[in-house]
Order: sequence, then structure tokens, then C-alpha cells
Amino acid sequence: QVQLVESGGGLVQAGGSLRLSCATSGIIFSLYAMGWYRQAPGKQRELVAAFTSSGSTNYADSVKGRFTISRDIAKNTVHLQMNSLKPEDTAVYYCNARDWRSQDYWGQGTQVTVSS
Repeated sequence: QVQLVESGGGLVQAGGSLRLSCATSGIIFSLYAMGWYRQAPGKQRELVAAFTSSGSTNYADSVKGRFTISRDIAKNTVHLQMNSLKPEDTAVYYCNARDWRSQDYWGQGTQVTVSS
């Protein structure tokens, strides 16, 4: 059974940093694509950063150069390091896992609020 549990959200001033973590169980990283999505109030959920199952990464244009996705295979954990945060980064951030059948799994989300 796949489980994803996010942590690390909070309130930060613009220009600050946060590190989100996604603790996983039931995941084999070589068989799953792993990513972070976010959803701001009144907006659709959007991809922020992701690993493919082969380990390559992709980022939303809005976060390139500021955010870094990483994974610790030994600890079954995926991280999102967020630097130079902006008020427009405010959203609920969700960890996602997608298996080889394109079945999506989601965590409960963690709130990130960036004050100006």
C-alpha cells in the first residue's frame, strides 16, 4: 500500500527558504515517478518539480533556479528545497507518486505561506 506523508511547510518571509519532505512507503523509486505539486486558492493544481522513474528531473519554469527536488533512496524520502521564496509560491504543496499504470497517489498536503 502506497503512503505519502509530507512535512516541512510553514510561514516564511519573501526571500527565505523551506525544505519539504515526503516520507514514502510502498514505493520502489525505479518504478514510480515522484513529484511535488502545489495548489493555490482558486487555482488548479500544478506541477512544481518531478523525478521520472529513471531519475531525470523537470521543473516548472516559475521555480527553475530556486527549487531543487532530491531523493534519498535509502530513506524512501523525497525532498523539495525551496530558496528565494516569493509570495506567489504560497500554496498547499502535495507529494505525488505515479506508477507504471499512471495511477496517481497523493499525500495530504502541507501549507507553505510566503509573506511579503
